[in-house]
Amino acid sequence: MTDQSTDILISGGGIAGMTAAAVFASAGFDVVCVDPAPPVTERDAAGSDLRSTAFLQPARDLLDDAGLWNRLAPYAAPLQIMRIVDAGGVDPEPRVTRDFNAADLSDLPFGWNLPNWLLRREMVARLGELPNVEFRPGTATTSLFTRQTEARVGLSDGSRIATKLVIAADGRGSPMREAAGIAVHTLRYGQKALAFAVTHPVPHNNVSTEIHRTGGPFTLVPVPDYDGLPSSAVVWMEQGPKAKALSEMDIPAFEQAMSDRSCHLFGPLTLASRRTIWPIISQKADRLNGERIALIAEAAHVVPPIGAQGLNMSLNDMRTLRDLALARPEGLGDARMLDSYHRARHNDIAVRVKGIDLLNRASMISAQPLRDARAAGLSALYALAPVRKMLMQMGLGARQIT
Repeated sequence: MTDQSTDILISGGGIAGMTAAAVFASAGFDVVCVDPAPPVTERDAAGSDLRSTAFLQPARDLLDDAGLWNRLAPYAAPLQIMRIVDAGGVDPEPRVTRDFNAADLSDLPFGWNLPNWLLRREMVARLGELPNVEFRPGTATTSLFTRQTEARVGLSDGSRIATKLVIAADGRGSPMREAAGIAVHTLRYGQKALAFAVTHPVPHNNVSTEIHRTGGPFTLVPVPDYDGLPSSAVVWMEQGPKAKALSEMDIPAFEQAMSDRSCHLFGPLTLASRRTIWPIISQKADRLNGERIALIAEAAHVVPPIGAQGLNMSLNDMRTLRDLALARPEGLGDARMLDSYHRARHNDIAVRVKGIDLLNRASMISAQPLRDARAAGLSALYALAPVRKMLMQMGLGARQIT
């Protein structure tokens, strides 16, 4: 016996899960979204997510359709230029700097960056406006039973929900993916990433800066000013032991270390938040679907935080799934719809996961001759205008490369 029925049950109420709830509810479907942890929606609260997310240009239409963009736009920092700096010489200083300017492609920036805690705040507010969404934070999915006509999902509060479609947006360790018996392949790099916010005296001018030396990129992404000063969200990728040591440094020593790693491009960096740390992996599910279940976001694919690809791949998952649902609403969650979803997304995901894996490995290299080769390769790719344009289009997540 079930306690409730709905069109779509979304397992996972992080940024991807809440976005999916808004997308499908705005498209007219009844949605229940559950997550074991209530979202932390204040910057300085315990457990807040201090990372930031760049929504690339193609994402805006989907967010607009979901009623999210008008909420997010006032807080978004535009990303007009993506700057790649190679500092892999003997001394830690820039030796190759290349700018990829969105003006070469369109009148819009590459994308817009927002802090993750703020995204959660605005997404919770949007879900509260939608009469056909029930958001149940503090509730986890515990079991999955499927048949041809529906799925039944058990929840941690003891209730059960009957649904036409389960969307697994419950992260890299997805319990719904596991319950559906879908395998994953995982690559571990021995890296960890530090995420934190900084202020700096030199304005970022809406430039996202990725600095390569060894261990992984050091990336500064523009966010709105903080305490009246220019501010950036930083992701610093390093080999695990070094990252852990950095996370435990006292603040003055850490500020010196991060300023040195940034090549002082923005002047001395001042820590403006606590530091968080997490492991870097690549992961890809063998299939994106099972009976009555679709995998999206990190339940389907995980990539290192390079080139703002992670969530934007997830938004492509949602767009594809929504369009298939709207094309045949009577077939919501059936085998035909979900097989089509797998075919539409699988190859693109595989290409992007592999491409980001290669970029990450290139960023990690420590041998000086290979670092020199990386710098030469960056210059060579940038010098070829058609290649530069193709790289920018791929970076935007373009579905067709011209």
